[in-house]
Amino acid sequence: MALATRRTRRERGLNYWPSYVDALSTLLLVIVFLLSIFVLGQFFLTQEIAGRDTALDRLNRQIAELTDLLALERAQRRESEDELAALQSTLVATEEEQARLQALLADGLGAGERESALARELDSERRETDRALDQVALLNQQLAALRRQIGALEAALEASEQRDRESQARIADLGSRLNVALAQRVQELARYRSDFFGRLRQIIGTRPDIRIVGDRFVFQSEVLFPPGQAALRAGPQPELESMAQAILELAEEIPPDIEWVLRVDGHTDVRPINTAQFPSNWYLSAARAIAVVNYLEQAGVPSERLLAAGFGEFQPIAEGETEEDLARNRRIEFKLTER
Repeated sequence: MALATRRTRRERGLNYWPSYVDALSTLLLVIVFLLSIFVLGQFFLTQEIAGRDTALDRLNRQIAELTDLLALERAQRRESEDELAALQSTLVATEEEQARLQALLADGLGAGERESALARELDSERRETDRALDQVALLNQQLAALRRQIGALEAALEASEQRDRESQARIADLGSRLNVALAQRVQELARYRSDFFGRLRQIIGTRPDIRIVGDRFVFQSEVLFPPGQAALRAGPQPELESMAQAILELAEEIPPDIEWVLRVDGHTDVRPINTAQFPSNWYLSAARAIAVVNYLEQAGVPSERLLAAGFGEFQPIAEGETEEDLARNRRIEFKLTER
Protein backbone atom coordinates (compact mmCIF):
# COMPACT_ATOMS: atom_id res chain seq x y z
CA MET A 1 0.00 0.00 0.00
CA ALA A 2 2.81 2.38 0.88
CA LEU A 3 4.57 1.61 -2.41
CA ALA A 4 1.42 2.37 -4.42
CA THR A 5 0.89 5.65 -2.53
CA ARG A 6 4.44 6.85 -3.22
CA ARG A 7 4.18 5.85 -6.88
CA THR A 8 0.95 7.88 -7.21
CA ARG A 9 2.63 10.87 -5.63
CA ARG A 10 5.56 10.65 -8.01
CA GLU A 11 3.29 10.35 -11.02
CA ARG A 12 1.34 13.42 -9.86
CA GLY A 13 4.60 15.32 -9.38
CA LEU A 14 5.91 14.49 -12.89
CA ASN A 15 4.49 16.27 -15.90
CA TYR A 16 6.59 15.44 -18.98
CA TRP A 17 5.86 17.16 -22.27
CA PRO A 18 4.74 14.74 -25.02
CA SER A 19 7.63 15.78 -27.23
CA TYR A 20 10.08 14.75 -24.47
CA VAL A 21 8.44 11.33 -24.28
CA ASP A 22 8.69 10.94 -28.08
CA ALA A 23 12.35 11.84 -28.01
CA LEU A 24 13.05 9.26 -25.31
CA SER A 25 11.13 6.61 -27.27
CA THR A 26 13.14 7.37 -30.41
CA LEU A 27 16.39 7.23 -28.45
CA LEU A 28 15.40 3.87 -26.92
CA LEU A 29 14.64 2.43 -30.38
CA VAL A 30 18.03 3.60 -31.65
CA ILE A 31 19.79 2.03 -28.65
CA VAL A 32 17.93 -1.28 -29.15
CA PHE A 33 18.88 -1.24 -32.85
CA LEU A 34 22.55 -0.58 -32.06
CA LEU A 35 22.58 -3.30 -29.42
CA SER A 36 21.08 -5.78 -31.91
CA ILE A 37 23.87 -4.94 -34.35
CA PHE A 38 26.40 -5.38 -31.56
CA VAL A 39 25.00 -8.83 -30.61
CA LEU A 40 25.17 -9.97 -34.26
CA GLY A 41 28.71 -8.63 -34.51
CA GLN A 42 29.66 -10.52 -31.35
CA PHE A 43 28.21 -13.73 -32.79
CA PHE A 44 30.09 -13.47 -36.09
CA LEU A 45 33.25 -12.39 -34.26
CA THR A 46 33.04 -15.48 -32.05
CA GLN A 47 32.58 -17.72 -35.11
CA GLU A 48 35.52 -16.07 -36.83
CA ILE A 49 37.78 -16.55 -33.81
CA ALA A 50 36.81 -20.23 -33.56
CA GLY A 51 37.62 -20.74 -37.25
CA ARG A 52 40.92 -18.91 -36.88
CA ASP A 53 41.88 -21.09 -33.90
CA THR A 54 41.16 -24.27 -35.90
CA ALA A 55 43.21 -23.02 -38.85
CA LEU A 56 46.05 -22.02 -36.54
CA ASP A 57 46.13 -25.49 -34.96
CA ARG A 58 46.25 -27.08 -38.41
CA LEU A 59 49.11 -24.79 -39.48
CA ASN A 60 51.04 -25.56 -36.29
CA ARG A 61 50.73 -29.30 -36.97
CA GLN A 62 51.91 -28.82 -40.56
CA ILE A 63 54.86 -26.76 -39.39
CA ALA A 64 55.82 -29.46 -36.87
CA GLU A 65 55.63 -32.16 -39.55
CA LEU A 66 57.66 -30.11 -42.02
CA THR A 67 60.24 -29.34 -39.34
CA ASP A 68 60.67 -33.05 -38.53
CA LEU A 69 60.93 -33.95 -42.22
CA LEU A 70 63.49 -31.19 -42.81
CA ALA A 71 65.60 -32.42 -39.89
CA LEU A 72 65.52 -35.96 -41.31
CA GLU A 73 66.52 -34.79 -44.78
CA ARG A 74 69.38 -32.75 -43.36
CA ALA A 75 70.63 -35.77 -41.43
CA GLN A 76 70.53 -37.87 -44.61
CA ARG A 77 72.39 -35.16 -46.48
CA ARG A 78 75.13 -35.11 -43.83
CA GLU A 79 75.47 -38.90 -44.08
CA SER A 80 75.73 -38.70 -47.87
CA GLU A 81 78.33 -35.95 -47.68
CA ASP A 82 80.38 -38.01 -45.20
CA GLU A 83 80.19 -41.06 -47.48
CA LEU A 84 81.15 -38.94 -50.49
CA ALA A 85 84.14 -37.55 -48.64
CA ALA A 86 85.25 -41.09 -47.75
CA LEU A 87 84.91 -42.24 -51.37
CA GLN A 88 86.80 -39.20 -52.61
CA SER A 89 89.56 -39.97 -50.14
CA THR A 90 89.65 -43.59 -51.40
CA LEU A 91 89.70 -42.31 -54.97
CA VAL A 92 92.66 -40.06 -54.24
CA ALA A 93 94.54 -42.97 -52.62
CA THR A 94 93.75 -45.20 -55.61
CA GLU A 95 94.93 -42.58 -58.05
CA GLU A 96 98.14 -42.19 -56.09
CA GLU A 97 98.67 -45.97 -56.17
CA GLN A 98 97.95 -46.01 -59.88
CA ALA A 99 100.49 -43.27 -60.44
CA ARG A 100 103.05 -45.23 -58.44
CA LEU A 101 102.48 -48.37 -60.52
CA GLN A 102 102.69 -46.42 -63.76
CA ALA A 103 105.97 -44.95 -62.55
CA LEU A 104 107.28 -48.42 -61.89
CA LEU A 105 106.30 -49.48 -65.40
CA ALA A 106 107.92 -46.44 -66.89
CA ASP A 107 111.19 -47.13 -65.10
CA GLY A 108 111.28 -50.75 -66.41
CA LEU A 109 111.82 -52.30 -62.99
CA GLY A 110 111.48 -55.97 -63.72
CA ALA A 111 111.12 -58.47 -66.48
CA GLY A 112 108.11 -59.44 -68.50
CA GLU A 113 106.48 -61.40 -65.70
CA ARG A 114 106.82 -58.48 -63.37
CA GLU A 115 105.48 -56.14 -66.03
CA SER A 116 102.59 -58.53 -66.58
CA ALA A 117 101.87 -58.63 -62.82
CA LEU A 118 102.10 -54.88 -62.64
CA ALA A 119 99.76 -54.58 -65.61
CA ARG A 120 97.22 -56.83 -63.93
CA GLU A 121 97.51 -54.89 -60.72
CA LEU A 122 97.17 -51.63 -62.63
CA ASP A 123 94.10 -52.94 -64.44
CA SER A 124 92.56 -53.97 -61.12
CA GLU A 125 93.27 -50.57 -59.71
CA ARG A 126 91.67 -48.96 -62.74
CA ARG A 127 88.52 -51.06 -62.27
CA GLU A 128 88.39 -50.07 -58.61
CA THR A 129 88.85 -46.47 -59.67
CA ASP A 130 86.00 -46.75 -62.17
CA ARG A 131 83.73 -48.25 -59.53
CA ALA A 132 84.66 -45.49 -57.11
CA LEU A 133 83.98 -42.88 -59.80
CA ASP A 134 80.57 -44.45 -60.48
CA GLN A 135 79.75 -44.39 -56.78
CA VAL A 136 80.88 -40.77 -56.54
CA ALA A 137 78.68 -39.83 -59.50
CA LEU A 138 75.71 -41.66 -57.95
CA LEU A 139 76.27 -39.97 -54.61
CA ASN A 140 76.53 -36.60 -56.32
CA GLN A 141 73.17 -37.23 -57.96
CA GLN A 142 71.62 -38.30 -54.65
CA LEU A 143 73.14 -35.29 -52.93
CA ALA A 144 71.73 -32.97 -55.59
CA ALA A 145 68.28 -34.58 -55.18
CA LEU A 146 68.50 -34.16 -51.42
CA ARG A 147 69.43 -30.53 -51.82
CA ARG A 148 66.42 -29.99 -54.07
CA GLN A 149 64.16 -31.70 -51.53
CA ILE A 150 65.59 -29.62 -48.70
CA GLY A 151 65.07 -26.48 -50.75
CA ALA A 152 61.45 -27.43 -51.41
CA LEU A 153 60.90 -28.21 -47.72
CA GLU A 154 62.47 -24.94 -46.64
CA ALA A 155 60.24 -23.06 -49.10
CA ALA A 156 57.15 -24.91 -47.79
CA LEU A 157 58.18 -24.22 -44.21
CA GLU A 158 58.70 -20.53 -44.96
CA ALA A 159 55.28 -20.34 -46.61
CA SER A 160 53.68 -22.10 -43.65
CA GLU A 161 55.40 -19.78 -41.20
CA GLN A 162 54.23 -16.80 -43.24
CA ARG A 163 50.65 -18.07 -43.09
CA ASP A 164 51.07 -18.61 -39.38
CA ARG A 165 52.31 -15.04 -38.91
CA GLU A 166 49.36 -13.72 -40.89
CA SER A 167 46.94 -15.83 -38.83
CA GLN A 168 48.52 -14.61 -35.62
CA ALA A 169 48.14 -11.02 -36.79
CA ARG A 170 44.47 -11.58 -37.64
CA ILE A 171 43.85 -13.29 -34.31
CA ALA A 172 45.55 -10.44 -32.47
CA ASP A 173 43.34 -7.98 -34.34
CA LEU A 174 40.23 -9.98 -33.48
CA GLY A 175 41.33 -10.20 -29.85
CA SER A 176 41.83 -6.45 -29.75
CA ARG A 177 38.39 -5.86 -31.22
CA LEU A 178 36.87 -8.30 -28.76
CA ASN A 179 38.56 -6.56 -25.84
CA VAL A 180 37.19 -3.24 -27.04
CA ALA A 181 33.70 -4.73 -27.27
CA LEU A 182 33.96 -6.23 -23.78
CA ALA A 183 35.21 -2.93 -22.40
CA GLN A 184 32.22 -1.21 -23.96
CA ARG A 185 29.87 -3.68 -22.29
CA VAL A 186 31.57 -3.15 -18.92
CA GLN A 187 31.23 0.60 -19.35
CA GLU A 188 27.59 0.19 -20.27
CA LEU A 189 26.91 -1.88 -17.15
CA ALA A 190 28.77 0.73 -15.09
CA ARG A 191 26.46 3.39 -16.51
CA TYR A 192 23.39 1.39 -15.50
CA ARG A 193 24.93 0.84 -12.08
CA SER A 194 25.42 4.60 -11.70
CA ASP A 195 21.81 5.22 -12.74
CA PHE A 196 20.64 2.59 -10.27
CA PHE A 197 22.51 4.15 -7.35
CA GLY A 198 21.29 7.60 -8.38
CA ARG A 199 17.67 6.45 -8.27
CA LEU A 200 18.12 4.81 -4.88
CA ARG A 201 19.77 7.93 -3.54
CA GLN A 202 16.81 10.01 -4.65
CA ILE A 203 14.27 7.52 -3.28
CA ILE A 204 15.87 6.75 0.07
CA GLY A 205 17.38 10.16 0.69
CA THR A 206 20.26 11.00 3.01
CA ARG A 207 20.52 8.67 6.00
CA PRO A 208 23.62 7.94 8.08
CA ASP A 209 22.78 4.23 8.24
CA ILE A 210 22.38 3.88 4.45
CA ARG A 211 25.26 5.04 2.24
CA ILE A 212 27.20 4.36 -0.94
CA VAL A 213 30.71 2.90 -0.59
CA GLY A 214 32.50 2.58 -3.94
CA ASP A 215 30.27 0.53 -6.23
CA ARG A 216 28.07 -0.80 -3.41
CA PHE A 217 24.94 0.41 -1.64
CA VAL A 218 25.41 -0.27 2.10
CA PHE A 219 22.65 -0.75 4.71
CA GLN A 220 23.58 -1.06 8.37
CA SER A 221 22.20 -4.38 9.61
CA GLU A 222 20.13 -2.65 12.32
CA VAL A 223 18.02 -1.01 9.60
CA LEU A 224 16.69 -4.43 8.57
CA PHE A 225 17.41 -6.92 11.38
CA PRO A 226 17.24 -7.09 15.17
CA PRO A 227 20.63 -7.81 16.81
CA GLY A 228 21.76 -11.41 16.37
CA GLN A 229 18.78 -12.30 14.19
CA ALA A 230 18.33 -13.15 10.49
CA ALA A 231 14.57 -12.48 10.26
CA LEU A 232 13.63 -9.05 8.90
CA ARG A 233 12.07 -6.63 11.33
CA ALA A 234 8.32 -6.92 11.59
CA GLY A 235 6.22 -4.51 9.60
CA PRO A 236 6.83 -2.68 6.32
CA GLN A 237 10.31 -2.50 4.82
CA PRO A 238 10.24 0.78 2.86
CA GLU A 239 13.95 0.66 2.11
CA LEU A 240 13.72 -2.79 0.53
CA GLU A 241 10.54 -1.84 -1.28
CA SER A 242 12.37 1.13 -2.80
CA MET A 243 15.26 -1.17 -3.70
CA ALA A 244 12.92 -3.64 -5.42
CA GLN A 245 11.14 -0.85 -7.35
CA ALA A 246 14.46 0.59 -8.56
CA ILE A 247 15.65 -2.87 -9.67
CA LEU A 248 12.42 -3.58 -11.58
CA GLU A 249 12.63 -0.24 -13.41
CA LEU A 250 16.28 -0.82 -14.23
CA ALA A 251 15.64 -4.39 -15.47
CA GLU A 252 13.41 -2.99 -18.20
CA GLU A 253 16.22 -0.75 -19.46
CA ILE A 254 19.24 -3.06 -19.39
CA PRO A 255 19.58 -4.95 -22.72
CA PRO A 256 18.88 -8.70 -22.41
CA ASP A 257 22.32 -9.66 -23.71
CA ILE A 258 24.01 -8.12 -20.63
CA GLU A 259 24.17 -10.82 -17.94
CA TRP A 260 23.77 -8.85 -14.69
CA VAL A 261 22.83 -9.74 -11.13
CA LEU A 262 22.19 -7.83 -7.92
CA ARG A 263 24.52 -9.38 -5.36
CA VAL A 264 23.40 -9.15 -1.72
CA ASP A 265 26.32 -9.54 0.71
CA GLY A 266 25.90 -10.16 4.43
CA HIS A 267 28.64 -9.00 6.87
CA THR A 268 29.01 -9.19 10.67
CA ASP A 269 31.37 -7.65 13.20
CA VAL A 270 34.20 -9.60 14.85
CA ARG A 271 32.24 -10.59 17.95
CA PRO A 272 31.58 -14.34 17.63
CA ILE A 273 28.14 -15.93 17.73
CA ASN A 274 27.49 -19.55 18.66
CA THR A 275 23.87 -20.59 18.85
CA ALA A 276 21.89 -23.59 17.70
CA GLN A 277 20.60 -21.56 14.75
CA PHE A 278 23.88 -19.78 13.94
CA PRO A 279 27.00 -21.78 14.90
CA SER A 280 29.23 -18.96 13.56
CA ASN A 281 29.16 -15.53 11.94
CA TRP A 282 29.27 -17.25 8.56
CA TYR A 283 25.80 -18.68 9.13
CA LEU A 284 24.39 -15.38 10.41
CA SER A 285 25.74 -13.28 7.51
CA ALA A 286 24.58 -15.81 4.89
CA ALA A 287 21.11 -16.14 6.47
CA ARG A 288 20.64 -12.36 6.46
CA ALA A 289 21.66 -12.11 2.79
CA ILE A 290 19.22 -14.91 1.92
CA ALA A 291 16.41 -13.19 3.84
CA VAL A 292 16.90 -9.99 1.84
CA VAL A 293 17.01 -11.95 -1.45
CA ASN A 294 13.76 -13.72 -0.52
CA TYR A 295 12.09 -10.38 0.20
CA LEU A 296 13.20 -8.90 -3.14
CA GLU A 297 12.07 -12.05 -4.94
CA GLN A 298 8.61 -11.77 -3.34
CA ALA A 299 8.54 -8.13 -4.42
CA GLY A 300 8.80 -9.22 -8.06
CA VAL A 301 12.55 -9.16 -8.78
CA PRO A 302 13.43 -12.16 -11.04
CA SER A 303 15.21 -14.92 -9.13
CA GLU A 304 17.90 -15.27 -11.80
CA ARG A 305 18.91 -11.65 -11.19
CA LEU A 306 19.60 -12.15 -7.47
CA LEU A 307 22.62 -13.58 -5.69
CA ALA A 308 23.18 -14.03 -1.92
CA ALA A 309 26.62 -14.28 -0.27
CA GLY A 310 27.80 -14.39 3.33
CA PHE A 311 31.22 -13.06 4.37
CA GLY A 312 31.05 -13.32 8.16
CA GLU A 313 33.44 -10.96 9.90
CA PHE A 314 36.24 -11.33 7.34
CA GLN A 315 35.58 -8.27 5.12
CA PRO A 316 35.47 -5.31 7.54
CA ILE A 317 35.30 -1.70 6.35
CA ALA A 318 36.33 -0.34 9.76
CA GLU A 319 39.43 -1.76 11.45
CA GLY A 320 38.78 -0.49 14.97
CA GLU A 321 36.83 -2.21 17.74
CA THR A 322 34.78 0.70 19.04
CA GLU A 323 31.00 0.41 19.04
CA GLU A 324 30.88 2.73 16.05
CA ASP A 325 33.39 0.58 14.12
CA LEU A 326 31.56 -2.63 14.99
CA ALA A 327 28.25 -1.12 13.88
CA ARG A 328 29.75 -0.07 10.53
CA ASN A 329 30.95 -3.62 9.90
CA ARG A 330 27.48 -5.11 10.59
CA ARG A 331 25.98 -4.40 7.19
CA ILE A 332 24.12 -5.59 4.11
CA GLU A 333 25.69 -4.56 0.80
CA PHE A 334 24.03 -4.41 -2.63
CA LYS A 335 26.22 -4.56 -5.70
CA LEU A 336 25.08 -4.52 -9.34
CA THR A 337 27.59 -6.67 -11.21
CA GLU A 338 28.04 -9.13 -14.07
CA ARG A 339 26.94 -12.73 -13.67
